Amino acid sequence: MHYRSAVIFARFFPFRNPNLAIDAIRLYSNRPGPLIQYKKLIEQGKLQHDPYQEKVATELENLLGRLEKYEQDMEKYHEKLADWEERRQEEHRKLLVEEAEQKQQGDLWASVKKKKNRLVQKWMFRGKPMDVEPGVGKWVSYLNREKKLDSLFGQRPAPPPAPKGLYLYGNVGSGKTMLLDMFYSATEGVVKHRRRFHFHEAMLEINAHMHRIWKNQVEENSLRSSVSSWIMNLPFDTKVIEWLAAEERFKEEMQMKNILPAVADKFLVNQQPGRRGASVLCFDEIQTVDVFAIVALSGIVSRLLTTGTVLVATSNRAPRDLNQDGMQKEIFQTLVDKLDEHCQNILIGSDIDYRRLIAQRSVNQFHYFWPLESSQIKEFDKTWLEVIDQHGGRVAPRIIPVMFGRTLHVAESCDGVARFSFEYLCGRPVGAADYIAVAKNYHTVFVSEVPVMSMRIRDKARRFITLIDELYNHHCRLFCTAACSIEELFQGTEEGTLFDLESFQFETETEGAKLRRDVLAEGNVSSGGSPAGIVSLLSGQEEMFAFQRAVSRLIEMQTPLYLDGVKQLHPCFQREYHEREHNHESTLLSQTSV
Repeated sequence: MHYRSAVIFARFFPFRNPNLAIDAIRLYSNRPGPLIQYKKLIEQGKLQHDPYQEKVATELENLLGRLEKYEQDMEKYHEKLADWEERRQEEHRKLLVEEAEQKQQGDLWASVKKKKNRLVQKWMFRGKPMDVEPGVGKWVSYLNREKKLDSLFGQRPAPPPAPKGLYLYGNVGSGKTMLLDMFYSATEGVVKHRRRFHFHEAMLEINAHMHRIWKNQVEENSLRSSVSSWIMNLPFDTKVIEWLAAEERFKEEMQMKNILPAVADKFLVNQQPGRRGASVLCFDEIQTVDVFAIVALSGIVSRLLTTGTVLVATSNRAPRDLNQDGMQKEIFQTLVDKLDEHCQNILIGSDIDYRRLIAQRSVNQFHYFWPLESSQIKEFDKTWLEVIDQHGGRVAPRIIPVMFGRTLHVAESCDGVARFSFEYLCGRPVGAADYIAVAKNYHTVFVSEVPVMSMRIRDKARRFITLIDELYNHHCRLFCTAACSIEELFQGTEEGTLFDLESFQFETETEGAKLRRDVLAEGNVSSGGSPAGIVSLLSGQEEMFAFQRAVSRLIEMQTPLYLDGVKQLHPCFQREYHEREHNHESTLLSQTSV
């Protein structure tokens, strides 16, 4: 079964504060693991037993057990790594200062001439003033310093062997996301660095990190300010200070030369600076339908796996079948090899869409109103009034932040509840970043006048699929009015079938909120048809996956099992809970200190 709503579990115990000695009140080890959660839901009659799912739950339970020891190993490793980096950085600065002193005294060039071979010496100084070091000089100096540092402190410490992660693949509705979320919930308190991403959110965050790094490289002042704190006050002439700053900037540039590893290093741990330990990345719906996705995923996932991150991922396809169109074969093969090396591939082989099965047993489904008749619209409006009355009844416009410095205007907002028209959310050039912002800020979303999806409005259909993905991923409650039943929503018309273009909407600040799909093809935002070149990259099978997933999720979002989980799983309620737990933890600490 593939519902995130199945991840309904007992209340969590307080988090450990790394800055305080509160180990005596750490009780998180009592949190149920994925296998226990799965069996409990079967006993309660909320899930139907499936041998494939139980096998995966067992593997996830075993992985969870190995993570506790791995977390301890990684804490020791990070302490060792931090010490290595600190001593190396201190010695690096000493070497620079020594060279600066020689330069100040006019002895540097004599020293260089003695150590460099004639060819390099001739290349360095040919036609150049003696007090200016050419670019190759910086490279040689950098390598010599690195070599000396390696001789003093050795190579960068290697992380301890990581437990093998899991790559889960199978049909729509087979239970991949449910099991992933059971595992993710159980890792809280076991590992310090843990993130869960859906494909859209991950690509957007990768874009944001890449853009920030590129921006810092272009803006020289930002690099200059990063070294000025320790260089600018040294007792040297201005020319020598400038040389020191240039050398340090060169080092920074060398470290940033490969941008994807730099992004990977910030992808997880940057959310919790200064905290040491293991890293777990839960990645839902891995896709590689365009070149950017292949290049970004290969570079970043390879880096994370190589440096000890444990990956648990889901997809509709096995790793080797992800790249159906043969794009960037060598880079893609690197990704596949890393996944094979660091993850166990497990097929969830059930052909049953459990979302549909559970929906058939459910009654009183009053969240999807169809067709667009006066009686259904009145019921929808009545429900809206009832829901906002439960949340204070005060409806007002609100501006919510979106990634890349943008904002989204919400005309009708009421304490975690919002109302939109389909045309406003899906008929304009918006994308996953906007839908993520909506999903994070509102636990209940009303969408009116959803039409039958046809070839004529395929861009709107694509956006609607992405909207459903993000509302589902953040466990929002959805009410909507529609022209037809859920089953008929994506059937298309005589105009033709629909294309799955959901993966071509990644935005960046420099693109001014344009859909990445359109930027790649045309350089602008198009409200009309999609570029033939990109459509040709997509197979009919990809199209079917997207529509089947959207229908399956819409069906599940009407069920009591899903709706019961909103207050446990939506970010709004989790933030409230964590605040209460933090206050409770502070109270316990104050009591123990008395």
